[in-house]
Amino acid sequence: MARDFSEARSRKRSHKGRWALAGLAASMAWASWQKRQALKSSRHDQLHTAPELSRSAVVNGMLMRWEEHGERSDQPPVVMLHGIPTNPRIWRHVIPRLADTGVCCLAWELVGFGWSINEGLTRDISVTAQADYLIAWLDHQQIERATLVGHDIGGGVLQALLTLHPERIAGLVLVDSVAFDNWPVPAVRTAAQMAGVIEKLPPALLRPLFHTALANLGHDSTRRDTQSAALLWGPYSQPTGPAGFAHQARCMNTGDTEAIAARLPLTPTMPVQLVWGDQDPLSLASAERLAARLSAPAMRRIPGGRHFNPEDHPDIVADEIRRMIARVAQGPDTAEVSDTAI
Repeated sequence: MARDFSEARSRKRSHKGRWALAGLAASMAWASWQKRQALKSSRHDQLHTAPELSRSAVVNGMLMRWEEHGERSDQPPVVMLHGIPTNPRIWRHVIPRLADTGVCCLAWELVGFGWSINEGLTRDISVTAQADYLIAWLDHQQIERATLVGHDIGGGVLQALLTLHPERIAGLVLVDSVAFDNWPVPAVRTAAQMAGVIEKLPPALLRPLFHTALANLGHDSTRRDTQSAALLWGPYSQPTGPAGFAHQARCMNTGDTEAIAARLPLTPTMPVQLVWGDQDPLSLASAERLAARLSAPAMRRIPGGRHFNPEDHPDIVADEIRRMIARVAQGPDTAEVSDTAI
């Protein structure tokens, strides 16, 4: 009987051992699969990431930067505007997906943002001021009309441009844009209130607030979140970064976009398209209100999308820009072909 009990206990230990080995094997297989997926994703990103082809020129006494991809032609180029706290690199995954359109893509850097922080330290870098700087740059580049794409406050700048110089806009795509009073997010609002303190901080102490600002807006891709935070931190890590961030926050004013909204045309003469993450802190309700104000067609909603959709969902953003390029090429009577969601 003792021997039977001993054998049973031995079999039980054997079963436990086999289950432990099976669990270890499953864990190793899962880790291996994750590694393969990460490598595959990394290779995919490398294939679909635009190099940083940076250009610069002095325009009205300001050193302006932009990225330029493709050859200019008789077709209106695509000009992309970023927001806060980003820079032209936010379009790095969108631009390659437009390469086969044959249209030149330019990603302009807002004055006082990105690596142009120093140019804005003593200037007005509000949404309305940026529209004037953009026109000066377009004139300098001899770009009469363009398909304009704006994200975040870049979209606010383009709304201002629409009220001032609609003739310069061949087509308009607004991606998760500031509008009315849907901004700034809490971290940027707090930064504006504490600007006097922030501007004196060393960059290392600014970093937690910077990452909080990014988190307030959010990615729905953890991998993109990590990549983006590392990439976008660069300009703010320089000695003038904290002063630049503080000045940016000071210049963010909902009064600008509310005043702009009152002047927006009810029936724009160019095609307009909105693209929005339905989980964006810049609410979907504000997007619907903006679409109605501009008599825009049904917007492209991104289910589960948060704010940084040019990074998280570049295929969708590029798809809508491609549609706009086609509509601009075909003329003002082109029928609307956009989906409402994917």
